[in-house]
Amino acid sequence: MNENLNNNENKDLGTANSQRTYTAVSMKQKRKINFARNILTPFAFGILGCMTVLGICIHNPTLQNSLKDTFSNNVASNTILNNSKNISLPDYSSTAISVANKVLPSIVGIKVEYQVNAFFYGTSTSNAEGSGIILSEDGYILTNNHIVNTSSNSSYYDIEKANKITVFLYNDETEYEAKIVGKDSQTDLAIIKIDKSGLTAATLGDSDSLQVGEFAMAIGNPLGMQSSVTSGIISALNRTVTDTNGTEYTLIQTDAAINSGNSGGALVNCNGEVVGLNTLKLSGTGIEGMGFAIPINATLDVTDELITYNKVRRPFIGIGGINITEELSKQNNLKVGIYVKTLEDFSSAEKAGVKVGDIITAINGEEVKTMDKLNEIKNNHEIGDKITLTIFRENEELKIDVVLGEAPSDK
Repeated sequence: MNENLNNNENKDLGTANSQRTYTAVSMKQKRKINFARNILTPFAFGILGCMTVLGICIHNPTLQNSLKDTFSNNVASNTILNNSKNISLPDYSSTAISVANKVLPSIVGIKVEYQVNAFFYGTSTSNAEGSGIILSEDGYILTNNHIVNTSSNSSYYDIEKANKITVFLYNDETEYEAKIVGKDSQTDLAIIKIDKSGLTAATLGDSDSLQVGEFAMAIGNPLGMQSSVTSGIISALNRTVTDTNGTEYTLIQTDAAINSGNSGGALVNCNGEVVGLNTLKLSGTGIEGMGFAIPINATLDVTDELITYNKVRRPFIGIGGINITEELSKQNNLKVGIYVKTLEDFSSAEKAGVKVGDIITAINGEEVKTMDKLNEIKNNHEIGDKITLTIFRENEELKIDVVLGEAPSDK
């Protein structure tokens, strides 16, 4: 009996062991199947997909170039990021030092002596100071018109033109008398010249390539303290600023300190290239670090004209006009446009047959409603160009061809 029981128990144990063995084998097989299904199969398809993409790229130049550009941009971005982390204070100082050393010999101090006739105090002599940029080794210097053109008047005084202009060179105690070669109030630029050769001409940069945030240094003669440098960044580009005379300029904004006497000096980049002519600053309660410079690219044509012709030659129509707004149009039953109020004697407009009372509505088919727009279109043409004015005269539309003349110097 016991023997039978033991035999039965042994049979049961054998069966259980065989089941366990079978189960273990089954689990191993399942693991192999799951491993193949979950890992090997996706991996194989992944390799196949990569080979397919690479094959397409090799035979598709457009896609190949696109991938190259993406890779290059990522590398460039990482390089910039890594470089920005590696910038050190000594490196920044070295940049500023090298820029100052390069540019300082090309910047001059300017002192202007003029006569003031005050109605209650009589006649006296006064001085103004500014800065300038050497353009050539033989003594041509770029500066601001408002520095050398001191002539103005009011109810209480009259400031005559400069009696004397003196230039001070870097590390040179000699005073050099300068003469005005040409000046232009519309752009606030002037060229003066001293009788000296062997000067260090400034290197001019490209103001059109400036970026907001890049290094900037202002060099000039603030408050009579010759050869002073201040540094900062380019704060903004293409700022529209109107001066106290109502003249509008498009300027570079910087937080490099610009003070009285800095006008006419240089705004330079990290390569020591002049990118702007320091011109003005905003001042007052709550205002700090807002200086402005004329982009150097905007000075190139003007300086060439001033050196060659002693003035800036501009196209000229020869009319004085009033803007006819929508309101004026309704009130006076007139066309919207420019009402011709005056005609210059012997001007292009007069010769072409334009009359006082005409209303100009278009130039070369482009609508004009203001004198500013008319002048903008006109100034995009050259002296001698022919333009077509659309004019309304007594409710009749006329087309009049006008050959642009040269503006008189007082215009």
